[in-house]
Amino acid sequence: MRKIQEASSGSSDVSGVHLWLILMKAFPAMADCGARDLRGGGLGDSDFRIMEALLHKGPLPVNTIGPKVFLTPGSISIAVDRLHKRGLVSRVDSETDRRVRVVNLTADGRALICKIFGAHAQHMEELAEVLTASERMKVAEALKKLGKRAAECEKP
Repeated sequence: MRKIQEASSGSSDVSGVHLWLILMKAFPAMADCGARDLRGGGLGDSDFRIMEALLHKGPLPVNTIGPKVFLTPGSISIAVDRLHKRGLVSRVDSETDRRVRVVNLTADGRALICKIFGAHAQHMEELAEVLTASERMKVAEALKKLGKRAAECEKP
């Protein structure tokens, strides 16, 4: 298999497997930094993802939240139950389909996620300061393109 070399320097490996390795190392490092933000607010990763989705998307049916935050139907139900018990989300029957439960942030939930998300956004901004605006744009475009291509892979 032939390695693809970066044209400008001729020495940097930009093969597909090397890009994958870089992503595999970068994501956990960023995730670890982000997890510190969540622990301070008493939320786990899945709770944060659910509440962040509700903050930015508004009230959602339980079965719609799961795919958005990468949780299985069983996991999303347990997580929503946990958030409900803490008084951070409400669950109401859908007005149009009685089989559907719609989840929304409570006032306490909104206050908590706004506080945590604000700190998290600031922390991620500080991490990203190593990139220029142009580099950020290029990274964002490249990752979207790569993600779309990866999504086309056949599922087992």
